[in-house]
Amino acid sequence: MDLSDALDGGTTQSAAGGGLWPGGGNNQAGGGLWPGQPNAPAWPGQPNQPTWPGGSTAPAWPGGQPANPTWPQGPSQPSGPWGPGPGPSPGPGPTPPVAPQQNLTVPFNMPLPQGVYDKLLITIAGTIKPNADKITVDLATARDIAFHFNPRFNEGGKKVIIRNSCIGEKWGKEERELQHFPFVPGQNFEIKILCTNTELKVAVNNSHMLDFKHRITNLRDIKRLSIYYDLTLSRVNLEMLP
Repeated sequence: MDLSDALDGGTTQSAAGGGLWPGGGNNQAGGGLWPGQPNAPAWPGQPNQPTWPGGSTAPAWPGGQPANPTWPQGPSQPSGPWGPGPGPSPGPGPTPPVAPQQNLTVPFNMPLPQGVYDKLLITIAGTIKPNADKITVDLATARDIAFHFNPRFNEGGKKVIIRNSCIGEKWGKEERELQHFPFVPGQNFEIKILCTNTELKVAVNNSHMLDFKHRITNLRDIKRLSIYYDLTLSRVNLEMLP
C-alpha cells in the first residue's frame, strides 16, 4: 500500500498552511481528520521522561545527544472495542477507542496493546517550538527502539532527519538522505506514519517523505509510541485503513 494513496481525499486546510488534508471540519494543528476517522483517545497525566523496564539504562543517542530517556509503566489500556491482535499472516488490526485529545503533555507515551500491524495509520499533530533543536518520535518494544524518527534543526548548521533503530542497546545504521526538511520552528505540523508488513511510510504536511524498512519484523512486539523534545502536541490518532 502506498501512503500517497491514503493521503488522497477531501480538502480541509491545514492550520500550518502546508497543504490540504482529507476530511472535514476545523481541527487542531495540522489539518482535518481522515474520512470516517474518530478523534483519538485522551491520555491523561503523561509522566515525565520515561524509564526502561527493569531500570536499565538506555543506549546513548547518536551524534552526541543526551542519553535516551527511560521507559515508564505506561497508562493502563484504554477502554474501547479493541479487536483480536493480528496473526502471523496479514489481517485486520484492532479498532482504536474513541475519545478527544487536546494539549497533550510532552514527553508523550502511548501504549499500543496490540502492537503495530498492516494498514495501521498513526497521525501526530502539533507545533514546533520557536527555538527548537530537535524533535523525536519513537516506536518501541519493551527494550528496543524499532523506529527512531529524529528531525534536527541545527546539526553543524544543517537540518537533517535521522532514522534509525536501536536493538540490543546498539544503534543501527542511520538513514539521513532526504531532499526536503518540512518542519519550521513556530509552525504547526502533521506527521502520518503508515505501517505495512514490510516498512513504515512517513508523510509530513500531506507530502509522502520516506520509507523505513522494518528492522524488527515481529510487529506485535512494537507496543509503545513516544514523542519527545521541542514541540507542543495537540493530537495523536490511531486508525485502521480499509
